Amino acid sequence: MDYATDFGVLAIQKERVIGEIERLEMVKDVNLDISYTKRDLLGFVDGEKRPGKMFTSMSFSDVEESYAVAQTSNSSIHWGRQLWGQKSQVTSLFGADVLWSKGFTGHKVKMAIFDTGIRADHPHFRKIKERTNWTNEDTLNDNLGHGTFVAGVIAGQDAECLGFAPDAEIYAFRVFTDAQVSYTSWFLDAFNYAIAINMDVLNLSIGGPDYLDLPFVEKVWEITANNIIMVSAIGNDGPLYGTLNNPADQCDVIGVGGIDYNDHIAPFSSRGMSTWEIPHGYGRVKPDVVAYGREIMGSKISTGCKSLSGTSVASPVVAGVVCLLVSVIPESARKDILNPASMKQALVEGAAKLAGPNMYEQGAGRVDLLESYEILKGYQPRASIFPSVLDFTDCPYSWPFCRQPLYAGAMPVMFNATILNGMGVIGYIESAPTWHPAEEEGNLLSIHFTYSEVIWPWTGYLALHMQIKEEGAQFSGEIEGNVTLRVFSPPSPGEKSPRSSACVLQLKLKVVPTPPRQKRVLWDQFHNIKYPPGYIPRDSLDVRNDILDWHGDHLHTNFHIMFNMLRDAGYYVETLGSPFTCFDARQYGTLLLVDLEDEYFQEEIEKLRDDVISTGLGLAVFAEWYNMDTMVKMRFFDDNTRSWWTPVTGGANIPALNDLLAPFGIAFGDKILNGDFSIDGEQSRYASGTDIVRFPRGGYTHGFPFLDSSESGATQNVLTSGTTKADSSILGLVEVGQGRIAVYGDSNCLDSSHMVTNCYWLLKKILDFTSRNIRDPLLFPDSAKKDAALFVDDNQLPARRTDVNFSSYSAVVGKDLICKSDSRFEVWGTKGYNLHVRGRNRRLPGYPLIDLGRGLNSTIDTSNLRRPKDTEKNKVDSLGNRTWGMLSRDEADVPVLVASHWLLPAALAITGLLLLSIWHIRQRRRRRRRGSGSGRLGNL
Repeated sequence: MDYATDFGVLAIQKERVIGEIERLEMVKDVNLDISYTKRDLLGFVDGEKRPGKMFTSMSFSDVEESYAVAQTSNSSIHWGRQLWGQKSQVTSLFGADVLWSKGFTGHKVKMAIFDTGIRADHPHFRKIKERTNWTNEDTLNDNLGHGTFVAGVIAGQDAECLGFAPDAEIYAFRVFTDAQVSYTSWFLDAFNYAIAINMDVLNLSIGGPDYLDLPFVEKVWEITANNIIMVSAIGNDGPLYGTLNNPADQCDVIGVGGIDYNDHIAPFSSRGMSTWEIPHGYGRVKPDVVAYGREIMGSKISTGCKSLSGTSVASPVVAGVVCLLVSVIPESARKDILNPASMKQALVEGAAKLAGPNMYEQGAGRVDLLESYEILKGYQPRASIFPSVLDFTDCPYSWPFCRQPLYAGAMPVMFNATILNGMGVIGYIESAPTWHPAEEEGNLLSIHFTYSEVIWPWTGYLALHMQIKEEGAQFSGEIEGNVTLRVFSPPSPGEKSPRSSACVLQLKLKVVPTPPRQKRVLWDQFHNIKYPPGYIPRDSLDVRNDILDWHGDHLHTNFHIMFNMLRDAGYYVETLGSPFTCFDARQYGTLLLVDLEDEYFQEEIEKLRDDVISTGLGLAVFAEWYNMDTMVKMRFFDDNTRSWWTPVTGGANIPALNDLLAPFGIAFGDKILNGDFSIDGEQSRYASGTDIVRFPRGGYTHGFPFLDSSESGATQNVLTSGTTKADSSILGLVEVGQGRIAVYGDSNCLDSSHMVTNCYWLLKKILDFTSRNIRDPLLFPDSAKKDAALFVDDNQLPARRTDVNFSSYSAVVGKDLICKSDSRFEVWGTKGYNLHVRGRNRRLPGYPLIDLGRGLNSTIDTSNLRRPKDTEKNKVDSLGNRTWGMLSRDEADVPVLVASHWLLPAALAITGLLLLSIWHIRQRRRRRRRGSGSGRLGNL
């Protein structure tokens, strides 16, 4: 045999040794396989900020080759390597040779590659037209290999690692240094040059979480507005949801996810939905398409081929497909037919939908080069909607919509579609979209629409707010129909009349009778603040390389596993994107507050107090850490924005939560607790949670001897070293008036982002208590009952930061209280229930009318409810328990607050009668005066 061994494994300390090994005479080939140590998610290493703009991990890392990281554990997953002979040419998998045989090879297509550069004399490329360097390093060469690899996937000509468009003209923009650093300003300069030299296609195998880096985002809009088709990787932060990278998350950019050769979504591929719209709307479907992104062959730095994995590899696969498709259109007609919208239409309409993944994992599906080619051959400029179908019966593709049907009385279900306008860079919707039901039952569905006033550049949005009318409360079945709208654009050069196109969105919805109150849970999204726009720190401080809370904190992003669990348990979970005044508490068993950062309107605090005490609403709170000294220590200087970044709040806004819970005598402290604990055999991990420092007498609390890792706590731990640690209360449950409250100091066990162990078992037991008053003996042992209130003085409670302009990030501070388009239609634009006059929907033939104003699920007898005297408010009992009256049913007197629905109309009627009576009396007096006066004048 020619070689002493067919395969060998070497452990090396320094990568420069690889070149020496490759030059050894008896070595056939060397493949680097770096083991996993720590993920560098956002440009932070061991908690320290790296230079430059923040990009997510693995855009350049060799870890892409063979490793993904499980988000719910600290371990790595090794995929293993296929034998060299089993590696397929990715071009053949898409049928590129069919187009090559027709003479289409990317000729005269100007391809911009924004990456780490390329070497001028690289033998794999026919047409390296220009290389530019936009960094602070004095070189045009690629010393990392990433830019060369990307270029090879797009336009390589080596037989071992063929690219899609070997005759494309390569323009290499070096925007990253050898240290993988870049700045927004470098990109802006490079983007301007790409516009100036009229690029056709631009690939960005990079991305970051900051979709509010406005100079960058607006320049991307300018790029696409100048008819440059941009393709970008959605990121390698899977399998988490809500981890889309910018600019791939933009409507005008083709966002690409990754799959393996078995058409499974790659574990590393980021998932949607987009998070721009959260918390007051709903995200868009992304990625747009997926492509093979695992073990893809591409060019090495100087010669030869290697394989890499990642969405930064899947992106140039699609960019190569796009280059090839551009060359199909005659050069003279390209700019008239091809643009970012028409190319995306060809890709998403031609894509093959995969069995298994949902729309926020695969978008339209796997790119199909030949189908897209057929679409472009006969393409005429038009507008369309993506996705063009929403089918509640198509599971799992239509997740989460297929997991929970519609029903009367629910918060509107929102679906956010993208308008693609291939007719022009700017467009308008001629008239409001229209719902056309297929059958009479379709009239039970009420849809309100919000949409782009101006469709620019090339794209816009269409949001559906769907609600079942009152008369459909007992309906069970399916509703089908179409939503239609018409888009127009100004005439193109040589045309006299505007371009116009009709768009259709097909709907198939599942409807069930309104579920009972105790099965309905309302999730508070309104009081969530995420990164960006502010520095919102991570919830688990054990995670050193992912310091930002940027995954959306939504039921359908990093809490999607919890959402599925609740649905499996029979709960119906709705989302509240407006203040607490905008929901009717009589419809819900529990209001679920998890990891919230915003403040609360005073009206919200007062309404929640009434809702719990008088209306029987359950309240479940999962808090997070908050410690002033720790936040100060987390401050850092960002050299990309040239500014100091200071945490806006802690993992949660504990001072605000304490204000909200004050009427119930409950408050959290400022400890940062970590440790494992067990409640009767149920194991859990407490990860950077807080402690409970106030709790009313008669409630039940659970405490454990955790270490306090806060700055002040660390000092105290040293002083008390060797002594028995006191228990810190972390879980509390109490009955309050007609409602029930449960509070827990940590949310990491519900959040998929950095979960070590889940606490879904605890959540289910809590909901059993808050919604149905089922008391699990596990949580309610006699030993946990509080004979005396847990209490600390106000000056010992966590205080708000005074050095942060919180109004810049808050939906509450400095804002008006108003119910927005994510609340029920009857309160849109008002301050909420009992603060406006509500109407009723038109009754449909054959369906009984049920008045939601009186509550579909009302079970509270209001005949004997009364309000407490004013003197009972805010009093402190002998045990130091600050309450709003007597709150516990264990007490002798339980005053009940109720926002009565007859009281306001009655008061208005009485006031009207009094005013009318006064008016009649005044009229009589005036007539008497006029009569007596005329008599006197007559006698003169």
